[in-house]
Amino acid sequence: MANDAEKEVAAQASVKYVKDGQIVGLGTGSTATVAIRLIGERVRAGLKIRGIPTSIASRDLASQLGIPLTNFEEVQEIDVTIDGADEFDPALNLIKGGGGAMLREKIVASASRQLVIVTDSSKQVRMLGKFPVPVEVIGFAERLIAKKISDLGAKVVQRQDGSGRPYLTDEKHHILDCHFGQIPDPAALGRTLSEMPGVVEHGLFVGMTSVVLMAKAGDVEEFRRGG
Repeated sequence: MANDAEKEVAAQASVKYVKDGQIVGLGTGSTATVAIRLIGERVRAGLKIRGIPTSIASRDLASQLGIPLTNFEEVQEIDVTIDGADEFDPALNLIKGGGGAMLREKIVASASRQLVIVTDSSKQVRMLGKFPVPVEVIGFAERLIAKKISDLGAKVVQRQDGSGRPYLTDEKHHILDCHFGQIPDPAALGRTLSEMPGVVEHGLFVGMTSVVLMAKAGDVEEFRRGG
């Protein structure tokens, strides 16, 4: 319950980054959902924006709330994206993908002038790796990639849905949740994972975050890249 309250506070703080006339990336996950609902309230009050959602779930929610949507066929630059994270470190590197949407989330983040991350205090770590790194793979290569990642020293677990079948992303790929333990060099690990044929994307977001808004005990702490 405390974390839920913190998510609400952080999401409230993020809405100030959304301005009239902007293209806004709409993140995925529990905290991003709160932010989307708050943006929807502002749209109903007259805010003029267009959103680019990072998942089918976020698209459906935004549509229900009356947030006008666009896509990369119409625009290729996003003013600000509001999203959550599973972990962030002092350099504002992230682990994302607990909700299975890191592929679209990273595409949207890469096109964003500002990436604003909203979290509760449980997501702050001194070094990434307490949370497993999700790796999205094509099914054909899954066993091969799992072995390669295991050889790096990780415990690799196939993500499954509620019925015991492989979890499918919005793009119909599988996810391997990779428990590396502490990750001293997220950039190097990210490059290693990206170079494996059959890896579609991974959940290490390095050097992409503009600001993290972390709620703790009713207040919001703001962390800026390089600050």
